[in-house]
Amino acid sequence: MRRASSSAAAAAATTTRRMAAAEEVRQASAAATAAEAASASVPPPAGSRWARVWPSALRWIPTSTDRIIAAEKRLLSILKTGYVQEQVNIGSAPPGSTVRWFRSSSDEPRFINTVTFDSKENAPTLVMVHGYGASQGFFFRNFDTLASRFRVIAIDQLGWGGSSRPDFTCKSTEETEAWFIDSFEEWRKAKNLSNFILLGHSFGGYVAAKYALKHPEHVQHLILVGSAGFSSETDHSSEWLTKFRATWKGMLVNHLWESNFTPQRIVRGLGPWGPDLVRRYTTARFGTRSTGELLTDNESSLLTDYIYHTLAAKASGELCLKYIFSLGAFARKPLLQSASDWKVPTTFIYGHDDWMNYQGAQQARKDMKVPCEIIRVPQGGHFVFIDNPEGFHSAIFYACRKFLSAGAEEGLSLPDGLISA
Repeated sequence: MRRASSSAAAAAATTTRRMAAAEEVRQASAAATAAEAASASVPPPAGSRWARVWPSALRWIPTSTDRIIAAEKRLLSILKTGYVQEQVNIGSAPPGSTVRWFRSSSDEPRFINTVTFDSKENAPTLVMVHGYGASQGFFFRNFDTLASRFRVIAIDQLGWGGSSRPDFTCKSTEETEAWFIDSFEEWRKAKNLSNFILLGHSFGGYVAAKYALKHPEHVQHLILVGSAGFSSETDHSSEWLTKFRATWKGMLVNHLWESNFTPQRIVRGLGPWGPDLVRRYTTARFGTRSTGELLTDNESSLLTDYIYHTLAAKASGELCLKYIFSLGAFARKPLLQSASDWKVPTTFIYGHDDWMNYQGAQQARKDMKVPCEIIRVPQGGHFVFIDNPEGFHSAIFYACRKFLSAGAEEGLSLPDGLISA
């Protein structure tokens, strides 16, 4: 009887915990819906619980596309190099594409926000692609130095920054990859580029690598900075992640991930309090918790303003997350599976304290049939180009030595401070 009673009590306790977890998930889902309503500046239905709980102030989001571009100009005003900002028309969809870039039957064109920096004649072209939740302005500490040796062109990917933000209608990994690869290819055609060095950071590295796999004829050299997407969850089984997913917190986090609950939704849901949240993040990440060169007060203020406006604008490209990665940032279609098909010489660059694991690049290198180097930069984390710009620039110049100096490909040793992995 005592055993039976103990079993019944244990079962009841387990049921209670599961019900509690389910309730947490339900409430989180309701919160996500309310936040999304706030982000679209559309109040919840009259008389609903959320209409009573959320005051009208929280539905005020102080941003717009014009404010994004204005914040970009303020951030880039600290540069010494001149540049041209333009909205490059990429049309409504690439010819023959099965992926729709927006939910409309019209032929409304889309645009890619682009900045091109003044450069010396015949300088090699370097195209820079930002990562998830970012935009091209994140490279503000690099443009002056890189433009002294390259023709630098930086873009906001479709659905981010100051680019068009069409409704995100993709429903699979294949469609989502095509969203970014095809729109980038249309941008390349519009800019009439044929041979360029392609640099991508984090998720932008994943996109750059996938683009180079599909269109290798246009890419002279590939530079992947803290690139995401090399291994899948099955390739890198994590005992900690498995255990975490079994907990109610893990259930909640996984539900939010699969529901496309992005950090941007939180910023939008906070309305006029969103800028303060972004300021706290910027101050911590590039200040108190920085592993390298701290931002000045002016840089921090300008970057905070810029980040807020890019995050709070309409949700679009950010909704790619769950289709590209599973919880834990594991790729659903990892780059490791395509390593043997690599056709473009590649340099991997990682900050010494980057949370992205450079061992994925080491594993890929074993199957690559093209030249490949892996460089680690000291005093830098995932945003190594902000943390240690001097070390980052040194790594870029070394990676592109054959394009910058005739005959420099052979016999040039790795600059002091950099680490070959």
